[in-house]
Amino acid sequence: MTSSLLVLGGARSGKSRHAQAAAEALPGARLFIATAEIWDAEMADRIARHRADRGPEWETVEAPIDLPGALAAARGKTVLVDCLTLWASNLLLAERDGEAAADALCAAIQAHDGAIILVANEVGLGIVPDNALARRFRDLAGTLNQRVAAVADRVVFVAAGLPLALKG
Repeated sequence: MTSSLLVLGGARSGKSRHAQAAAEALPGARLFIATAEIWDAEMADRIARHRADRGPEWETVEAPIDLPGALAAARGKTVLVDCLTLWASNLLLAERDGEAAADALCAAIQAHDGAIILVANEVGLGIVPDNALARRFRDLAGTLNQRVAAVADRVVFVAAGLPLALKG
């Protein structure tokens, strides 16, 4: 089954849980593409908990920068990408071209021959950040979310664990 779902929400909104449940409801092999990098002990613990929650039936690939490449290599699998917001942060800190990366990601989503579920934080609901780097991050994340939402078959916003269908 070829389909794409973007799951948006705030921090601790239940978006990752919703995305994982959607992926686990589908048949076939499952691949988790992680964009997080381990920078400290708290992040290492968080990643270990998430891996344990997914269980051994999930294959995991780390793709902090080359997310489009990881998607291209995932032929025929149900793919869960968590999360686009960390990927945007990684791109920004690595001084990569966010527009070109968004183009490549959208092309990879459209070319994927299985189900793909992508998770992203909605960062534009708060105040305008007080520094240039934070504003660049907010702008990149917001633009990326819009671009992916445009090519996704379905888009869901999760708040307080409750999904709200925005598209599809």
